[in-house]
Amino acid sequence: MTTLLMSSRHTVDDQALWRAAIQLGWSTVRARGITVPEIKDDEIVIYVEALYGPTIAKLLGRDLLEPPEDWLVSLPESITKRKLRFLTVSEARELATPLFIKPPNDKSFEAKIYDSGKSLPPDLLDDANVIVSEPVSWESEFRCFCLDGKVLTVSPYLRSGELAVETDYGMTHLECDEAQQTAEEALELSKDSLPRAIVIDVGKIADKGWAVVEANGAWGSGVYGCDPNIVLEVIRHATVLK
Repeated sequence: MTTLLMSSRHTVDDQALWRAAIQLGWSTVRARGITVPEIKDDEIVIYVEALYGPTIAKLLGRDLLEPPEDWLVSLPESITKRKLRFLTVSEARELATPLFIKPPNDKSFEAKIYDSGKSLPPDLLDDANVIVSEPVSWESEFRCFCLDGKVLTVSPYLRSGELAVETDYGMTHLECDEAQQTAEEALELSKDSLPRAIVIDVGKIADKGWAVVEANGAWGSGVYGCDPNIVLEVIRHATVLK
């Protein structure tokens, strides 16, 4: 048997995956913070917030698959359409111009355009890593749940800087094809460095075209308008035994 372990939150995403798991005959349980109920099934699929995920996985003797921290900056500029740097917080604080700065794989601070590196939150550790990008204007952004080098389900999640809502997950066939092609090009370029189950976000930059936004662990990524049954299949492979 298989158990889907979720957090105590009851979001639209959680409910969609819960229904998909029930249809497959899986058990479902909820953690409270990092407190995990007893699970007797051999296969455990984790879908929780990034804040709790690694600790919960460790308690269960599992690993959660994530991209390497420097994955985005390892891609050629032909597919990122912007200049990127992988720096420490200490190095980033020396930057004097407005730049987009984000944590590599988590939400430890707000990803946004900072007036300068000195504007980064003061409590960040000097040796922590950040990704620094020239500011660009994204016309739209799309989430791609990927498995074994292929995009299995796609959904828009941002249009003109506004988060898409449930009634606006529609997309044209061309948008879907271009999102899929961009993500799969990134997967091909990264076939020796990315895990088999991953989320890749792509989008269209004004005056530059389609580009990779970032990659994230599938086990904690929002579903948006993606097919929950397919999402469940991807995140199933994002939790692995140590």
